Amino acid sequence: MQRVGETICALATQPGGAIGIVRVSGQQAIEITDRIFHSRSGKKLTSAKGNTLHYGEIHDKTGNTIDDVLVSVFLSPHSYTGENSTEIACHGSAYILNQVVKALIDAGCRQALPGEYTQRAYLNGKMDLSQAEAVADLISASNRASHQVAMSQLKGHFSSELSLLREQLLKITSLLELELDFS
Repeated sequence: MQRVGETICALATQPGGAIGIVRVSGQQAIEITDRIFHSRSGKKLTSAKGNTLHYGEIHDKTGNTIDDVLVSVFLSPHSYTGENSTEIACHGSAYILNQVVKALIDAGCRQALPGEYTQRAYLNGKMDLSQAEAVADLISASNRASHQVAMSQLKGHFSSELSLLREQLLKITSLLELELDFS
C-alpha cells in the first residue's frame, strides 16, 4: 500500500547488463541516498546542486562496499517525478542491483510499485494522463510505428490536439448559447 510522502526506490534497468540503474524518488531521496553513498570527494549529496553527477561507493548497513557508483542528483521540481530524486548507476549484476535496493530500503526507502514513478509524475503535474499512458506504450513498443506513436503522445501532441478541439467546442457552445438567448 502506497503512502503519500514516502521515498521510493526501484530498479530502472533489467539486471544482467554492464550498467544498472536504481532510481530513488521522494522528499527524502537525497538524504536516504546520502546515508549509503560515500563520495570520493568527501562531499555530501545533501549539499549537491541539481543535475549533477557524483562518484563514490555504496555501502551496506554494516559498512561493506557494495560497488563503485555514479549518483545523479535531481532537485524538485526538475526531475521525472517532480520530486527530489537520485539515480545510482552501478554494475549491472543482479546481485549488486539487489544489494543496492536492499541498502536503500534499510536506509528508509520503500520498494516502488509498478508504474509508481509515472503515477507520481502525473500527480505532480509533470505530465497529463495521455502522456502517462504513453510511457507504458513506449515501454512495450515492439516496432518503429508503435514507438513513433508513443513518442508523439509522450511529447504531448495528442494532448495539444485535444486541447485545440476543446477550445473549438467551447466556442461553438458559447455561440449556440448566444443564439438561443437572442432568438
